[in-house]
Amino acid sequence: MPSTFFGLTIASSGLRAANAALNTTGNNISNANTEGYSRQTVTTEAAQALRVFATYGCAGAGVETIAIERIRDTFYDVKFRENETRLGEFDVKAYYMRMIENYLTDDKISGFKTIFDKIAAALEEVAKNGSSTSTKAEFVSTVKNMTDYFNNMYGNMQNLQADVNDEIKMRVDEINSLAQDIATVNKQINVIELTGVVANELRDKRDVMLDKLSGIVDMTTEELPILDQNGNPSGANRMIVKIAGGQVLVDADDYRQLECIARQPEEKVNQSDIDGLYDIQWTDGIEFGLYNESMGGELRGLIQMRDGNNGEYFNGTVEKTYYNIDTTRVVISTTADYLGNMSKCTLSDTGGKINIGNQIYYYTDWSYDGDGNYSFTIDNKKSDMPLVNGKIGAETSVGAEVRYQGIPYYMEQMNEWIRDFSKAINNIFTQGVTEEGLDAGILFTGNLLTEKGQYSEDWLNGVKRNDKGQVNTKGYYYITAGNFAVSEEIMKDAAQLGTRFDPTAGPEECEQIKKVISLINDKNQFSFRGRNAGGFLECVLSDAALNGENAETFYTTYLSLEMSIDNQRISISGVDEDEEAVSLVKYQNSYTLASKMISTLTEVYDRLILQTGV
Repeated sequence: MPSTFFGLTIASSGLRAANAALNTTGNNISNANTEGYSRQTVTTEAAQALRVFATYGCAGAGVETIAIERIRDTFYDVKFRENETRLGEFDVKAYYMRMIENYLTDDKISGFKTIFDKIAAALEEVAKNGSSTSTKAEFVSTVKNMTDYFNNMYGNMQNLQADVNDEIKMRVDEINSLAQDIATVNKQINVIELTGVVANELRDKRDVMLDKLSGIVDMTTEELPILDQNGNPSGANRMIVKIAGGQVLVDADDYRQLECIARQPEEKVNQSDIDGLYDIQWTDGIEFGLYNESMGGELRGLIQMRDGNNGEYFNGTVEKTYYNIDTTRVVISTTADYLGNMSKCTLSDTGGKINIGNQIYYYTDWSYDGDGNYSFTIDNKKSDMPLVNGKIGAETSVGAEVRYQGIPYYMEQMNEWIRDFSKAINNIFTQGVTEEGLDAGILFTGNLLTEKGQYSEDWLNGVKRNDKGQVNTKGYYYITAGNFAVSEEIMKDAAQLGTRFDPTAGPEECEQIKKVISLINDKNQFSFRGRNAGGFLECVLSDAALNGENAETFYTTYLSLEMSIDNQRISISGVDEDEEAVSLVKYQNSYTLASKMISTLTEVYDRLILQTGV
């Protein structure tokens, strides 16, 4: 049978429940504008009834406050984070493609098309007045403007690559920081929830961090109950966070860290890459998978911008190996058309890493036989394992296939045009003679990178041997947008141009000039991606514009979806101040009634005790 004062117990339980609800409502209102805050609600249930020996059987025992829980729908969390991953990727791509497009756009002053049109006009003037040294000098000056344009563009692209590389390092640092913070919060949550309560605010804090992480890299979460020694839930949970296709980043209060390893000059992947590009690995030495298709997020966008080669990378199979103690020469057979074209070649000229049969080796130099076979010199001392026989047929690659038109792609496009154009123009001028009737030299060449001077005609044509007796088999490969230059002899004296073919013809005869004019206008004589020589900018700018437009479209789409999904999340988890105001009145009334009940019962008990003596 319940106590005489049982009614007071019931009333006090209602008072406590109303007080908890009021406090929770006040907390909701206070955090209405707090980022990531989830609306909280009080969960109550009727207290277990007491069995009494009366006709009514059981007596109600009031209300019990079970928990204060946050309102959260994990479905929308998952959808939001998946969208953030895509949004982050295309946000990065849209930004950097705009930068590339801005660099390439002709400003009507120093842009490619403007300069090329001036070159064409200068050629026409030379053709009209072949005896004028000043017209030749004006032509050479406009040509010099073109080489300067490519030099500057090369510098812009390398600076952009450096910026992207720095951003990759920043994103890796952010991942590491978030991993540490998430692990710390996981531990704090479990400490609290082992006592039987829900750590609402800490869970909100963790969700904010997970939202941020999802924008940087693809991620998934899994929360598993931790069982006690009897196999029953302990109240604590094991939160596992995986990134980049299922690689564990956080496991409860344990976390892993990533590190950026700068490539050395002899580890370059592409000829035009800057030094110090970062590779990423786990601090325990396990490979992270830089080109993992499941990378996602800003990190994927940055890597594709920095390393995107449009799928054109060096790959083949081992045909022969010639082993020596210090070095091994390995012959690689290739089949892709672009690998047979030295104008499109992107292999580093300072050496690099080569993957042979899933083993990394270091090569110091390479050559090409013109028939699909490359020969690499492997440094056995630097490689972890010497390359010996037994690798015949092994798959071989330098770099990786990155199917996106990133910075390396645009560098390769510039180099290809420069090499083919230089070779075609040089072939015309070297068949001509100077004003004095002497054999003419080349117009275009490249500045030496390690010393003063320029590449000679003999070297570019594979005639000259070096001090080791080796002949250049790479042709114009050595000329890039970075070292593209006008011959120093021509710069000093424009009269050295081979403007005429017949030494006996007069100076007004400009047969070679006419050939150059014909070549730059006729795509049947010189073609770049189906266009004539002047169509270079149109080709690469259309690539940049298309990629930029696609990235902008996807970015806009995912940004709209972000707002839509977030609004759905907020409709469930967010604080509605009007709704909370209604709740405030409701719980205030409950509190008032419970207080009134206590007051009434107190009066009853006072009378009962004081006046009846019961």
